[in-house]
Amino acid sequence: MSSLNARDNAQLRQILQDAVVKCSERCLYQSAKWAAELVNSLPPSAEADAETEVDSPMSDADTKYPPGIISQNEDVHEAKLEAAEAQKYLLAKTYFDCREYDRCAAVFLPMKLPKGQLRPSDPSTKSAKPQNSSNVRSTEKAEGASASSVYSNTGELPNLSERSLFLALYAKYMSGEKRKDEDSEMILGPVDGGVTINKELMGIARLLKDRIEELKRAGRCQGWLEYLYGIVLAKMKNVDEAKHFLIRSVSSFAWNWGAWQELGALIGSTDELSAAQDQLPQNIMSFIFRIVQRQELFQGDSETLTHLKQIKGVFPDSHFLKTQKAMLTYHAKDFEKAERTFAKIVESDPLRLEDLDIYSNILYVMEKRPKLAYLAQLTTATDKFRPETCCVVGNYYAMKSEHEKAVMYFRRALTLDRNFLSAWTLMGHEYVEMKNTQAAIECYRRAVDINRKDYRAWYGLGQTYEVLEMHFYALFYYERAAALSPYDPKMWTAVGACLGKMQRPAQAVKAYKRALVAGSYYESTGSSFGSGSQGGGGNLRGDRPTGQSTVVLDPDVLYSLAQMHHHMGNEEDTKMYLEMVIAQEEGAVPDGEDEDTSMFKTSTGTTSGASPSSSAGVGVGVTATTSKARLWLVKMEITAATAAQREQQVQQQASGKSPQRSGGPQGADSAGAHLRRALQLANELCQDGWEVEEAKSLVREIRARLEVEGRIDEEEEGGGVG
Repeated sequence: MSSLNARDNAQLRQILQDAVVKCSERCLYQSAKWAAELVNSLPPSAEADAETEVDSPMSDADTKYPPGIISQNEDVHEAKLEAAEAQKYLLAKTYFDCREYDRCAAVFLPMKLPKGQLRPSDPSTKSAKPQNSSNVRSTEKAEGASASSVYSNTGELPNLSERSLFLALYAKYMSGEKRKDEDSEMILGPVDGGVTINKELMGIARLLKDRIEELKRAGRCQGWLEYLYGIVLAKMKNVDEAKHFLIRSVSSFAWNWGAWQELGALIGSTDELSAAQDQLPQNIMSFIFRIVQRQELFQGDSETLTHLKQIKGVFPDSHFLKTQKAMLTYHAKDFEKAERTFAKIVESDPLRLEDLDIYSNILYVMEKRPKLAYLAQLTTATDKFRPETCCVVGNYYAMKSEHEKAVMYFRRALTLDRNFLSAWTLMGHEYVEMKNTQAAIECYRRAVDINRKDYRAWYGLGQTYEVLEMHFYALFYYERAAALSPYDPKMWTAVGACLGKMQRPAQAVKAYKRALVAGSYYESTGSSFGSGSQGGGGNLRGDRPTGQSTVVLDPDVLYSLAQMHHHMGNEEDTKMYLEMVIAQEEGAVPDGEDEDTSMFKTSTGTTSGASPSSSAGVGVGVTATTSKARLWLVKMEITAATAAQREQQVQQQASGKSPQRSGGPQGADSAGAHLRRALQLANELCQDGWEVEEAKSLVREIRARLEVEGRIDEEEEGGGVG
């Protein structure tokens, strides 16, 4: 898909303008804003480029006005109903814009006033005896609870147009959501969460079901009522039915981005996306939907990037599509490129606050405190009462280790929007830092309820339960996180660590090997984004010659593999992985060999702890992990030398020969080789500066044994303890 010709460009512009008007008519302002931004990202038309003066007489000849605030309905029956309801519709829309949702719904669905003291009484009747105050309060409470659903029990639905009915029922839905938030009271309070529900859902669902079936029989479905019905069914946890009606909605009217978003929220895997894709209409909206969903499912492969590049040819100035590119690079751990993309978006439109919470996460990870401070000031000056702004400021205080202030701003974000995913996840991170595990678990659970595709929330739950030493629970959540983000080595490392603590070393080895493969994924295959990422620990980026890719394995994962094999009694594999840990100081073996040999191969004949070809790579240098591996290897070599000497003694006793100090049997040569290797590693350990005293002690012990056996040559005599 490349840039469109002039005719197709004009047609797409007209369709998007019509979508803006239709969404605005139904008070779907986020969908209207999305469509309006998309139409303004189209290349300018030839008419717009014409240099005709506004005051010129020629400018009055072909004046074309955009569509009005009320669109024309192609359905004759619906058009007549809309014309008859025009005045009431304008009144209802005004009430909705003023957030008087109940009054908006009552314009088309009038409700009776519940019985109570405010009802006008007949002056001719005698005043009744005052009731007991407690009885009055209980009666008012019972009647007030059903006041919002008085209409649903009063009779049949009036003959309304689809537009008016949608607006009325959508207002009732928004009224129920508003009451639910009011009843929930404070964030993480006793009645927050699943305790409170939207009490309007059942009544709305009943009315919508009847009208949708009626319109379907008449062949007059326009997609708007199906969209609202899908939202209601999703809130009622009827996922399959919700998907069905949302697909019907986008099939009838494809330009309502809110319907696509609601459908995407119900898709939890690539298999579900493929199944839904077969039922969707094939148009430009389904093309954009597929790109967004693959980004949310962390499937940033070359196909997704190609599709994104194609759609950007149609909408070259779309900030939404640029944000999708930044998100793809962010998920690929290419933080530098993602940060540059977000910086260009902010520079181009500094008042746009959408997705800036993700930008603040990137700046937090990259530890760019001045830029994060500037972003916090910019968003606060734009609108301090937006959830995105609160998350940006919260991340700034989190970077300063002021966790209480960070939690305060994340709470403020959730007060503004209880379904804001980033705030729940980030607040869970802060509670983990504050050692409040119970609050952290609740935050992560709320994040998972909002979006089950967010692997960070699943990983946070695993971390929290691991802190509580509930490893079975932690393993479950780690595995969910790894399934959602299979190319993140941190997920598989966590799975392996949890299995190790559960005394399941064989399974832990498999998980750690998956971590190594995931960590080297973008390195060994060539990152789709032009740079690699180092899994597990920090980021190891460097300029590499064209056509040569090197794999740097995570030393911590290799060391954990050595520990697991040690627990299983596989000393040979233990030594192999310890040698691989030391080899990462200068880099791993370059690619170009067989996958199995290049990933899990070490050269046992090396003399410096690095592989022969490691000079072409970029290593991690000396770390605490490599020093621990070197110390462990020293002890293993000493143990191996002792075992070789004992074997030699047993053989000599069996043969009846006297012990020989030099030039003896093969066991003596083997013991000497082990001791010389141990001495070399111990000397390197002294130079590392880690556990120096123990290293010096080992050097003295090894040299003493070599002197006793007369195996120190002139070269070894020259190297002292230091």
